[in-house]
Amino acid sequence: MRNSSFGRVVAAIALLGAVLAACDKDKDVEPPKALVAFNARVAVDRVWSASLGGKDRRLRLALAPAFGEGRLYAAGGDGTIAAFDAATGRSLWRTASKLPLSAGPGTGEGLVVAGALNGQLIALDAATGTQRWLVRTSGEVLAAPVITSAGILLRTVDGRLHKLALSDGHEEWSNDQAVPPLTLRGSARPTVVGDVVVGAFDNGKVSAYALSNGDILWDTAVSPSRGKTELERLVDIDGPVVADGRDLFVVGFQGRVAQIGLDSGQIWWSKDASSYRGLALAGDQLFLSSADSKVVSLSRKDGSERWTQDALARRGITRPAVDGDYIVVADFQGVVHWLDHTTGEIVGRTDTARKSPVTTAPVAANGMIYVQNDAGTVFALRGRPRS
Repeated sequence: MRNSSFGRVVAAIALLGAVLAACDKDKDVEPPKALVAFNARVAVDRVWSASLGGKDRRLRLALAPAFGEGRLYAAGGDGTIAAFDAATGRSLWRTASKLPLSAGPGTGEGLVVAGALNGQLIALDAATGTQRWLVRTSGEVLAAPVITSAGILLRTVDGRLHKLALSDGHEEWSNDQAVPPLTLRGSARPTVVGDVVVGAFDNGKVSAYALSNGDILWDTAVSPSRGKTELERLVDIDGPVVADGRDLFVVGFQGRVAQIGLDSGQIWWSKDASSYRGLALAGDQLFLSSADSKVVSLSRKDGSERWTQDALARRGITRPAVDGDYIVVADFQGVVHWLDHTTGEIVGRTDTARKSPVTTAPVAANGMIYVQNDAGTVFALRGRPRS
């Protein structure tokens, strides 16, 4: 259950576990799969790491690194926002905002922007870390902001999609979707394609808006709600819509994975799927992390299944990241896994040694994988073929 008040956070966190158990309530709940030995064809080097501070509060925050112009920006739950040289980890600046940060940062147009549990949004100068502005939005922020030359796009948990001005954060327009009585904890980051912004919502809908003024262009129900109970009717889309050209790809919880046309909102194909993390696209393959933590490869053309890797089942894996010929996910024990994108075989693995969960997707950039665990430590990792 969700609204913008921090006092209901604990109930929202507990909900996810209850939902996953309730969806198969007639069976005993199985434990996470234990990790087993595998043929390691990828060696993983830890290039650098840095701590941002904060506590591992199991809040399912959306704090993940952001890469831009050779720098890595990251935010911690205690309010720290920092910039690092992405290649070496050298600290460039560190700012203590003292906000209960919960999402971001996003970077672009000379800004670094992060959102907080109390609905505040802070923008810093990307070069110096100096505060540019601070505004309050309509609700808790659980998706990283998207920064474009036209403005800042932001989702809040009350179902609203906002466009804010780069100069001072004032709202230029907003639109909303109905929020069901019961939802998972999370929000989908907006996706911007040219002059269109696409949002995915807790009611199973994907909608497109004109970037300039917020006029709605189309509204498509990807995962219609069905069932007798509120638990059965959960159809949240918490993973971002993935865009490639004029094609959009999306997956929801207890819903469907689908290809949608950007111009019309028409669903070109869809199939039953369940994910609260989301998917990634590489070439002619889609990769999704299912709700029971299986990694699944689908054909981009028609959604047909190519392979499924279930060795990480029930380990709470993240949304996949694409690292060259590999797919990378992290899990509830802070272990990061490399999978062969053609076969799904696990070929590399490293333990971050902190035992803190990783709930946000790894970031592939600069020839490396950047991972932030829930305790606020950032790791820069490099996977390379074993000689």
